[in-house]
Amino acid sequence: QVELVESGGGLVQAGGSLRLSCAASERTFRKYAMAWFRQAPGKEREFVAAISWSGGSGRTWYADSVKVRFTVSEDDAKNTVYLQMDSLRPEDTAVYYCASTSVIGRTVYLEKAYDYWGQGTQVTVSS
Repeated sequence: QVELVESGGGLVQAGGSLRLSCAASERTFRKYAMAWFRQAPGKEREFVAAISWSGGSGRTWYADSVKVRFTVSEDDAKNTVYLQMDSLRPEDTAVYYCASTSVIGRTVYLEKAYDYWGQGTQVTVSS
């Protein structure tokens, strides 16, 4: 069982930045993709960003609403994935979840692609 632990959430003013971290508990975990989703109050959980590894290189995906502003990256030595969030807006307020899968070929922007989920971290952006 792989455990994912998010950190880095908090309260920030509009235009500010935060960096979220997602640490996986097992270094031997053979991950295909890791992703960030978010859920705002009263809304469905939605895809934010993902990074996948196929053939040894990382590839990234972003929701249109966060392109240019958010960057997903990973530190393989620390078994950690990051979400750098810049130019934050009040509409970015949500609980952010990281997720992972080891199954190659799944569609990375779909929730059902992921087998493991973190507990979530709150991000609040004030106007």
